[in-house]
Amino acid sequence: MPIATVNPATGETVRTFEPMGAEAVERCLDDAVRAFAAYRTTGFAERAELLLRAADLLEADNEDIARTMTEEMGKPLAAARAEAAKCVKAMRWYAANAESLLADEVPDPADVRDSGAASVRTRYRPLGVVLAVMPWNFPLWQVMRFAAPALMAGNTGLLKHASNVPQTALYLDGLFERAGYPRGCFQTLLIGSGGVEAVLRDPRVAAATLTGSEPAGRAVAAAAGDEVKKTVLELGGSDPFVVMPSADLERAVRTAVTARVQNNGQSCIAAKRFIVHADVYDGFAERFRAAMAALSVGDPMLEGTDVGPLATEKGRADLEELVDDAVAAGAEVLCGGRRPPGLERGWYYEPTVLAGITPGMRIDQEETFGPVATLYRVADLDEAVERANHTPFGLSSNVWTRSEEDVDRFVRDLEAGGIYVNGMTASHPALPFGGVKRSGYGRELSGHGIREFCNVTTVWQAAD
Repeated sequence: MPIATVNPATGETVRTFEPMGAEAVERCLDDAVRAFAAYRTTGFAERAELLLRAADLLEADNEDIARTMTEEMGKPLAAARAEAAKCVKAMRWYAANAESLLADEVPDPADVRDSGAASVRTRYRPLGVVLAVMPWNFPLWQVMRFAAPALMAGNTGLLKHASNVPQTALYLDGLFERAGYPRGCFQTLLIGSGGVEAVLRDPRVAAATLTGSEPAGRAVAAAAGDEVKKTVLELGGSDPFVVMPSADLERAVRTAVTARVQNNGQSCIAAKRFIVHADVYDGFAERFRAAMAALSVGDPMLEGTDVGPLATEKGRADLEELVDDAVAAGAEVLCGGRRPPGLERGWYYEPTVLAGITPGMRIDQEETFGPVATLYRVADLDEAVERANHTPFGLSSNVWTRSEEDVDRFVRDLEAGGIYVNGMTASHPALPFGGVKRSGYGRELSGHGIREFCNVTTVWQAAD
């Protein structure tokens, strides 16, 4: 796959980049190891000062980097600005909280009295060089939610970004350099996907994190497992959005639209399967259809655009295959289901709502990475839970109800890493993020995320 910026709104190649050769990759690995040897000994105050400096620079660069992201992967410009601002928030949060999150833990003396120690504590120490394999859909945020905690923990990072967002990748490389980080603390590897395994298997790399597709996650996990290296995987999602009879229907519909088309529908935590109780199904379905059909599709650089193009031509083709397969098997198209007329140059697809989904359709089990929603009618709470869990994924979920009995049941039984009640799933620096089943393992963000790439060390000390 070429390393190039191809504007998805026009299909035009904007810039191309030569991938790094073996010698350049080798230099990066050596620099990362040398940087870690010194950087690991710095204190939290020094690390926080560097990260805050980077946050200030990113805040000042908001408009420029937002336009770069929109040019590279097509998200609406307003969403790109918000993504950059969210990164700044996370950087400042980790700068303020890393020291307390990684403070030594001292057990109750009564619990360890028979251990023979005069003192015992648990210390979180950095692992070393961490390889991050990151996707294009949130090209700044996905990286920063790894980089901010990893750097505050004392690790150094190597970024292998998606090949269609090279300008964003190089911006990140320069951002940390401008902030004053020592050479080698954070570096972008401008390489194709075929070069990932060699870097991952290199003994200088201690661990890896990947956000991306299930096949990519399997490949990284297999190689890392062979080398006995720690990994964190955040993979796909087919999140349920469950609407029960007691729900505030107007709020649920408004949120459902945003939850489905955020980032042009290309989000692992976007709500994708809308599971609605029969008592309110007709009302929800009509309001949802009308709101989706009313969205503005067009140039993502224009302020009034709700939905821009898909990021890649292949991504649109894959989405079309899923819709066409469902329609051929009997699904009903309530709105959309085609390329919008008048937007032939880019990789656009209309916001789409499908009903009448049955188990034999591919779309029932595969992730729809684009503005396509599937509607399901269920008879009761039991069927709602069963339908919500009827997926190989388990990233997050949304439930809409005023019944505490419903909430208790969903919290007990939904197979997901997150359950959002009467609100939309969103990542936040202080909240753990990740999934179960084929959505991956491990957690990003919060204290859980910063500890993923730490050596949890027991320090046992005898009396003099």
